[in-house]
Amino acid sequence: MIRSLIIGLLLTLCIGVQASAKTLVFSAIPDQDESRLNARFGKIAHYLSTQLDIEVKYIPVKNYAAAVAAFRNNQIQLAWFGGLSGVRARRLVPNSEAIAQGYEDQFFKTYIIAHHSTGLVKGDAFPSTMTGMTFTFGSKSSTSGRLIPEYYIRQYMGKAPQAVFKRVGFSGDHNRTIALVQSGVYQVGAVNFKVWENALKSKLIDTRKVKVIWETPTFPDYQWTIRGDVDQYWGKNFKQKVQQALLKMQDPDLLASFPRTSFIKADNSLYKPIATTAVAIGLLDQ
Repeated sequence: MIRSLIIGLLLTLCIGVQASAKTLVFSAIPDQDESRLNARFGKIAHYLSTQLDIEVKYIPVKNYAAAVAAFRNNQIQLAWFGGLSGVRARRLVPNSEAIAQGYEDQFFKTYIIAHHSTGLVKGDAFPSTMTGMTFTFGSKSSTSGRLIPEYYIRQYMGKAPQAVFKRVGFSGDHNRTIALVQSGVYQVGAVNFKVWENALKSKLIDTRKVKVIWETPTFPDYQWTIRGDVDQYWGKNFKQKVQQALLKMQDPDLLASFPRTSFIKADNSLYKPIATTAVAIGLLDQ
């Protein structure tokens, strides 16, 4: 009896050591080039390590699908997802939750941008005169770079993008969308408004060559999503501890790397409109 109790106690201690030694790994959808992401999220890993008193590591992924797959396979336990990629990931891992979003993510927008040679100008009305031009989305799985703009193209034009435009492409990320339209490789494109505004501030955009011609209504977008089983590894209320660490992030340098002014609470219900839209245009099953 005593021997069994001792063995049980040792097993409990071993499990506790393994849990405390386990590294929390996170990633992010590659909405910008990899070097920028590494610089951004290396600092976030250090911040979370100090707040949670465990080792936290950031790993890059090659595309949106890889981020979702890594989350599903428990290669990462926390992720900075876009609206659609977050919905997809949470569908695959039971009890996973959106726990925080940037303040700006409540009111996210997509910009439609155009090369100066098109003659298109900014207006409140959807730019239906871009029919027959070449158009590039961002990633195929991007909320702001594909889901939302495709929804409005279908709504206003009554057709799929391939039937509206002469040629449709997918740049892979928002910075590349800007570069492709600015250079004239594509005449028109869809871009995350935060990436556009950040690039504008960094003087990476020549507004003589490319400009915003329309912006979508607002929608919920980026969020931190955490797996539903993290409390089993790091103890009761660990999910809440991660959430609190994100909500109290105040360092302007850390926040500017997103860029966001602050993080606020989020939950899965906020992203029901994203799921509904994705089902409506065939990007998600019912």
